Amino acid sequence: MRPAGLLIAISLAAPAAAGDFRLQFPLDCTLGQDCHIQQFVDHDPGPGAADFTCGTLSYEGHKGTDIALPYLSDMRAGATVRAAADGVVLGTRNTMPDQYATAENAAAIDGKECGNGVVLQHGGGWETQYCHMKRGSIQVQSGMKVKAGDALGEVGLSGKTEFPHLHLSVRKDGAVVDPFAPDSTGTCGAAAGPSLWADPPDYRPGGVLGAGFSTAIPEYQAVKDGTAGQAPLAADAPAFVFWAYAFGGQAGDTLELTVTGPEGAFVSRRDALEKDQAQFFRATGRRLRGASWPAGHYTGTARLLRGGSEVDSFSSSMTLADAPQ
Repeated sequence: MRPAGLLIAISLAAPAAAGDFRLQFPLDCTLGQDCHIQQFVDHDPGPGAADFTCGTLSYEGHKGTDIALPYLSDMRAGATVRAAADGVVLGTRNTMPDQYATAENAAAIDGKECGNGVVLQHGGGWETQYCHMKRGSIQVQSGMKVKAGDALGEVGLSGKTEFPHLHLSVRKDGAVVDPFAPDSTGTCGAAAGPSLWADPPDYRPGGVLGAGFSTAIPEYQAVKDGTAGQAPLAADAPAFVFWAYAFGGQAGDTLELTVTGPEGAFVSRRDALEKDQAQFFRATGRRLRGASWPAGHYTGTARLLRGGSEVDSFSSSMTLADAPQ
C-alpha cells in the first residue's frame, strides 16, 4: 500500500465538484439482499458523527463508505471487489490475516488500519482506496491500468475491522469526498446535489440482515458467522428459538419478533433498544413441554420499528415434520 496510516492521516476538507467523475458500485452484491451500507462518511465537523442525511450511520472521523456482508460465511464464499472507475493501480497490500481487530492484535494493525487493499488513481486529482480485503485475493499490481468493473480482489476481514466489509474511500486532491454528497462534506442534511454514483444506491437508515431458527439462543459469534441457523428443527427439539440480526439500530427503536405456526400465533417479543447499536441480535422462543412440537409450517418475522413505523422486515420459514413413531 501507500503510506501506512493513509486512512487516518487525511482530514476532511472543502467540497469538491464532481465534474465528469462517476463511480460504479464496487462490489458484487445487491444492496438490501446480500449486502448493506453499514457506515457513511462522517459529516459532523465536531466531536459527534452524522451521515450525509444527518442520520446515525457513521462514526467520529469516518472517511469512507462501508459496504458490509451480513455474515462471515458470505466472505468465505467470496464477494468480488471491483474498480469503481477507470484508473491506474498506485499500490496494494495482500498479506494481512483476516481476523477481528482486538486488543491482542492492535500492535500488528497499528499503521495498517486499511488492511489488505488497493489504491487507484483516476486522473484530475481523483483517487479511490479499497480496504479490508481478503488476504491473497488481490488480483492487480502497481502500475496496472484497470477499467471500471475490473476485479481487484475480494471482501475480507483484514486491518482494523469488526465485520466483513469493503471500506471505499474517495479523495480529490488528497481531500476526503463523500460520493453520496460530494458538495456538502462537513455539513449534513443539505439539499441533495448530484452524487458521484452513476447509479446512486438507495439510502437505508437501518435494517434486518437475517433471521433463523435454532434449539437454543445462539452465541452472537455464531450469528455473525452465519452458522446459527438449525432449520428445520426436530419435532422433539428441547426448545424452539427464533432469532434476528439487524443493523443501524437507534435508541428507542423496537425489534419485534413473531412466529406463527400450524395452530396460529406461536410466540412473540418486542425489545426496545436503550442505545444506538451498529449491529445487534435478539431472540425469543419456548421450551418443549410435551412430547413434540406441532407438525406443520412455521414462519418467523422480524420487524425493525422506529417511531412506530417499520424501517425493515425479514421473514424465515420452515416445516416441522411429524415426530417419529
